[in-house]
Amino acid sequence: MFTHLHLHTEFSLLDGACRIEQLVLRAKELGMQSLAITDHGNMYGAVDFYKACKKHGIKPIIGCEVYVAPRTRFDKEKALDKEYNHLVLLCKNETGYKNLIKLVSLSYTEGYYYKPRVDRDILEKYHEGLVCLSACLAGEISQSLLSRDYDGAKSAALWYQSVFGSENYYLEIQDHGIDEQKTVKDGILRISADTGIPVVATNDVHYIEKADSRVQQVLICIATNHILGEDTGLEFHSDEFYLKSEQEMRSMFADVPQAIDNTAVIAEKCDFDFEFGNTKLPYFEINSPMSHFDYFRQECFNGLHRRYGENPPKEYEERLEYELQTVDKMGYTDYYLIVSDFVHFAKSKGIPVGPGRGSGAGSLAAYCIGITDLDPMKYNLLFERFLNPERVSMPDFDIDFCYERRQEVIDYVTEKYGADHVAQIVTFGTLQTRAAIRDVGRTMGMSYASVDAVAKLVPNDFKITIDEAVRKSPQLRSLMNESSQVKELIETARKIEGMPRNTSTHAAGVVITHDPVSSYVPLATNDGLVVTQYIMTTLEELGLLKMDFLGLRTLTVINDAATEAGIDINKIPIDDQNVYKLFARGQTEGIFQFESSGMKQMLTNLKPTCLEHLIAATSLYRPGPAKQIDTFIENSHHPEKIKYATELLEPILKDTFGCVVYQEQVMQIFRVLAGYSYGRADVVRRAMSKKKKDVMEAERKTFVEGCGKNNISAETANAIFDQMSEFAKYAFNKSHAACYALVAYRTAYLKTYYPAQFMAALLTSVLDSSNKVARYTAECKRLGIKLAVPDINTSVKGFSANENVVNYGLLGIKNIGSEFINDIIKERENGKYKSLYDFCARLQTAHFNRRAAESLIRCGALDSLGANRRQMLQALPPLVSNLDDIRRKTMYGQVGFFDLGGDDSFGVEFEMPDVPEFPRAELLKMEKEMTGLYLSGHPLDKYNKLIEKLGYARTADLLEAENNSLSVYKDGDEVALCGIITNITIKQTKAGQNMAFVTVEDMLGSVEIVVFPKVLQACTRYIIPSGVITVFGTLSVEEEKEPKILANVIYAAPDSNSRPAKGKMAAKQPQKAYNQTSLPQNKSKKRGLFLRFSSENDERIKKAVVITSIFEGDFPLCFYYLDKKHYDMQPNSMFVQPNKTMISELERLLGKENVALIE
Repeated sequence: MFTHLHLHTEFSLLDGACRIEQLVLRAKELGMQSLAITDHGNMYGAVDFYKACKKHGIKPIIGCEVYVAPRTRFDKEKALDKEYNHLVLLCKNETGYKNLIKLVSLSYTEGYYYKPRVDRDILEKYHEGLVCLSACLAGEISQSLLSRDYDGAKSAALWYQSVFGSENYYLEIQDHGIDEQKTVKDGILRISADTGIPVVATNDVHYIEKADSRVQQVLICIATNHILGEDTGLEFHSDEFYLKSEQEMRSMFADVPQAIDNTAVIAEKCDFDFEFGNTKLPYFEINSPMSHFDYFRQECFNGLHRRYGENPPKEYEERLEYELQTVDKMGYTDYYLIVSDFVHFAKSKGIPVGPGRGSGAGSLAAYCIGITDLDPMKYNLLFERFLNPERVSMPDFDIDFCYERRQEVIDYVTEKYGADHVAQIVTFGTLQTRAAIRDVGRTMGMSYASVDAVAKLVPNDFKITIDEAVRKSPQLRSLMNESSQVKELIETARKIEGMPRNTSTHAAGVVITHDPVSSYVPLATNDGLVVTQYIMTTLEELGLLKMDFLGLRTLTVINDAATEAGIDINKIPIDDQNVYKLFARGQTEGIFQFESSGMKQMLTNLKPTCLEHLIAATSLYRPGPAKQIDTFIENSHHPEKIKYATELLEPILKDTFGCVVYQEQVMQIFRVLAGYSYGRADVVRRAMSKKKKDVMEAERKTFVEGCGKNNISAETANAIFDQMSEFAKYAFNKSHAACYALVAYRTAYLKTYYPAQFMAALLTSVLDSSNKVARYTAECKRLGIKLAVPDINTSVKGFSANENVVNYGLLGIKNIGSEFINDIIKERENGKYKSLYDFCARLQTAHFNRRAAESLIRCGALDSLGANRRQMLQALPPLVSNLDDIRRKTMYGQVGFFDLGGDDSFGVEFEMPDVPEFPRAELLKMEKEMTGLYLSGHPLDKYNKLIEKLGYARTADLLEAENNSLSVYKDGDEVALCGIITNITIKQTKAGQNMAFVTVEDMLGSVEIVVFPKVLQACTRYIIPSGVITVFGTLSVEEEKEPKILANVIYAAPDSNSRPAKGKMAAKQPQKAYNQTSLPQNKSKKRGLFLRFSSENDERIKKAVVITSIFEGDFPLCFYYLDKKHYDMQPNSMFVQPNKTMISELERLLGKENVALIE
């Protein structure tokens, strides 16, 4: 029976088009009984491949096509070591697996140079349990034969045979119709005849069906940034690299039948199985003769009394006892102790730790031993959501630490367990739906605008697939029917959608093992970090301890603000109504999880009065359950409207006003109504969330029968089951929501009672984001907090609070290094700086430089030294020069210190030049250049009320559209924005016309404006540095990019006669657009495409623009509004190229009577 032993899956990362599930199904269809995986240089897909094969009754063979260094793995000279050879290794048994993962790990950690490389040294050391094949044309034997070095090829073959053994080394032959392969085949058969080394036939599979060869080429073009047809250097020159049947392979190698038969011999030798579900925790040492469980139990009960007093409620003791027995029974005692240990380390070092995260916060034992700090009993959190006897996978404690000091905790764990016992975890970037369309479009040579228009027809649904997009979007279906190119684009994108594209490092995941990590799983390197090659969920399945060490910026903000305020944040009251009023007013700028405009609107409607309301709010404000928000809010204000299908639901849903909001509620419904155990209820909930229909339907019968025992009718039970099935995929983990609601409350408490300290800490935390700094600076102004320019005598590294004033942090000033700031602060301990001379003279250190001093002057940090900025800037060069001269003379002994005189000036006469200060506009400009902010004022201050009156957008709301599907603004919305120009970039189009990319900033941030040639030509007069402009345009939102505005028309700064934003105010007489033309009275003689709408607010306008934008051209486009009887000629950038497809789509949308094409 033939077996494919050389095969590349999608985990060869853009060099393999075999999706694992489809691959295995095809192998089964072809009657194959075994199959190997040999991805290039890695084992990323080994476990997924193994599970898929086992599921479909095929024997999996785990392997890898490794790269072999020409010399040693340590040699890394470009001239000698850039090239490498291939070698196929297959696992015979567990020893072979352990040796293979060791080889693959070392190829990354020691041998990486262009590719991860092994060498002969480690092949000799870790050969046991492996079968070796000589590989493809890139193998060492093949390369020698192609170089006409038969003796060299024979010698290498004999060396490999001596290492792996005569029964474990095979010479590999292939035939894809490539001439070089015939040469190699002849040479290999000769070597085999001369040495007796057996031959094996493979097909170097890279895709499943022959027709998929184009998909493979698309992937290569994506990887190399080429267009199809261009020379990528990686061409296959054949379409034969697919999963061939045994009949095809035997026909191809009819002259060497033993080469086919040997695949079965090898497959028979290979018999390795992964071990799942057997937990392999690292050993935790305790300083006690007690057993680990007894020690754990003692610590938990000590904590119970510490948390609840010497006489805690009996039910609490019973709950803790139940949890302890469950933990012991499932073997997770050491897991709790390990987590508790590093959490206590963090707390002992003053590293802020979150109150909890994820389902672990539902554990009373975790609360008692100090892992979490949210009372699970008070908020009715379920332990079984975290751990229960029927749970198959490991539980998961995720811990939030201060983002600045998170690494200290990881370092502690690394030192405690050993560096080779700790590793970070790989994660994969995948070709998501829109990204796949854009990438494929680029390889097809389509224009950016054309591909962008198609990608934007994909509905903005959570995790939507291309198939779902085609089903949901009639515009996309229509375009595919009319355009063969678009159809090819979508069909090709469908074939690569979801494939892994690249690797990266999980933001927080760390694995800790009993033995060295490389004895369990293969390792790789990402940007110098050692990572596992298996993802987080796979590590859990293999029984390894995975931890999430998350860095949460908000914890740092809370700690800094509370320290400055002199309060213990853990002891604040949780029922302070002044804090809840802040939420109810929607004044949540800077409040964790509650900042978005949509969330603010929800809060003002809900008017929360307790933490339970905040828990529900953070759970509901997500794409899935958002449709319940209105019901939740209505019921919260009118409890009499709440209706329960059965009275048994009331105690479960009372706190959420009759709505199912949490996963725990789903579990409680199964338990209370149908008699399920919490463990089984959690299993069913998981099945529901993953839409496992077979499991769900089997459980429906049990649920209905269980409900019947509580006198609930089958009709009612089915209705409840359907409701839960629909909502389970969106239901939120209450334990997690409760912890984050507490964090949010703490930030709101600080903002309510210590606003200056809170805003200072918040601003310090976002110094790396100019948009957020601008946004929070505006919030300071709203709160009546003055943001002062930096002051050399009072400012510290970060922002600092002084009563109702926030001082700008020195670290936020350009050209000022951290070491120089340290010098400034340390020297300040000897007294305040009195003058520019005093400042420069006292800081003649290695870190002092004239450029840094200029930056301090320009931003206003030296304003308190008795001179204006112009004086100081003019005085600085000669002053620094004189001080340098004195320093050199003193250093080389040309003059003694006491020879210079004893006064402050060291005997040097120094006077400031008598010059006036810069104009205010220039001072603001300098502050902006040095700090990224206008500190002592803002150029838009005088326009602020007018901007609000006209309903213009704010950048903060526009930027929300990037990653918040519930944001106020969406892709394609018509928006108006007023701002100041901070950057202008002019580029030429392919047609040789100028277009501009203009960065515009308002008081809350900045956004890029794309100005196409015709619009730019009409409004050039306004595009000037620091100019204030008003832009009307279309919001463009793309994946992983900040939103942009595509300008339709640009005006000068607004005034009382300015045009308001659409939909915000009643329309006024618009200004004459400089790129519009007025239509003559006899419209029938005017050339153009005319579309009729009921009004400017007609919802169909947006959809029509999507259609017309796909067909760019030079044909005029005009809208007619029935309510005003007004024609509105669209800007040149929206002109079209009429065609049958576009007209029919517009007629379908608007009706034939509302579409007129006049040529």
